[in-house]
Amino acid sequence: MFYVLAFSSAIIAAVNSGVDATVSKLFIPNGWALGFATFAVGIPVTLLLSLMFSIPLKGRSVGSRFADPSFKRLRLLRREEVFPQTMAAFGNALYTVGYFALFVLIEDPSVVLPFTQVVILYLVAIESINDKDMPTLSEIQSILIVTFGAILGSISLSGSLNFESLLIVFFVINPGWVLLTVYQRKLKWIKIDDQYNDSINIRFWNVLFSCVLTTVLIFGYDLMTGSNHLAAGVSASVNQFWWIALISTGAFFAFVFYIRALGIGKASVVQAVRSSTIMFSIPVSIVIAYLGIIDPFSTDPVLLIIKVIGIIIMMMGILSFALNLVKAYIFIHVKPGYPLEETMQKLWNIRGVSRVTATAGKYDFIVKIRIRALVKGYEKIIRKVEGIDAIESFKWESVLKEWEDI
Repeated sequence: MFYVLAFSSAIIAAVNSGVDATVSKLFIPNGWALGFATFAVGIPVTLLLSLMFSIPLKGRSVGSRFADPSFKRLRLLRREEVFPQTMAAFGNALYTVGYFALFVLIEDPSVVLPFTQVVILYLVAIESINDKDMPTLSEIQSILIVTFGAILGSISLSGSLNFESLLIVFFVINPGWVLLTVYQRKLKWIKIDDQYNDSINIRFWNVLFSCVLTTVLIFGYDLMTGSNHLAAGVSASVNQFWWIALISTGAFFAFVFYIRALGIGKASVVQAVRSSTIMFSIPVSIVIAYLGIIDPFSTDPVLLIIKVIGIIIMMMGILSFALNLVKAYIFIHVKPGYPLEETMQKLWNIRGVSRVTATAGKYDFIVKIRIRALVKGYEKIIRKVEGIDAIESFKWESVLKEWEDI
């Protein structure tokens, strides 16, 4: 399910990028205006889709059957969601405006989308600081493979490389995507009525918050520069409503699947798999170039070979991510007289531990492990477990296959 969700999000995003390129080239050649219009039109589109998914069908909502099993109906925002939604919306505002500004500069989806995959480096750096699971050497190698593959894949088939676009990528788009990803993942793990948050409500409220923050951002920029981007965005929302509604519909499904995937895997791994959007964007670029929407590609075999090599390298990195994850369970007996809460906390503090469960039965604790280097991770975790005085005995069982309600 994790890979189905991540790859589905990548395919939809790639197809949607063709529509993005068409609209930015033919109708709205203004990244600020198009960014605002996407959110302004996105509110009614996302609301309509969310209400349609809220319709009950044989005891469950349509959305729970076809999009997200956690979704019941569109609901009001909870207090604990306000801060992460605000941060995610700020990141989305930065990302969206930068993304469309990049399309105005470059036009080619097969170049724009690879540039956005450098965000993996940002995500891993944040996870290294915040998460208990530090990246292993094999994980870092996989990340670098994906990143360099994305950079090679970003070379335009026309042979051009725009340095202004690099500044937008590294200082606007990728930092914005990091904020969006990190806080959407936090939102997905918030429990609403004893059930994990659903991606449809997260997406609807994110679009609403993003529209507000984008309006403030563009209004402030207009005041400082004397430009008129906000008015252009309002005009574009009306004049090109149906084109932008098409963009918003594609973005809705791409983000719903992406958010669901974030609830299953680490943000860096989800992003690595979603990097396959680079591969899917190439036929999209070929089609819109054939239609005359963007400039035709160069037939230079060197450029084609470099781009193909970049895609192959990137896919190798994704496969490396997928194949290195190791799961295991440790079954633990505790000595009498030791406080369970203290022992539980010590187990939880071990890097690589993703869950600690106290049980009433044959074992006192069952600990779930998620690591990427079996030998090194096993040795480090076992040494930590052996160092806890309260533990009398334990045994390690590696997972071969596992089903989980997600």
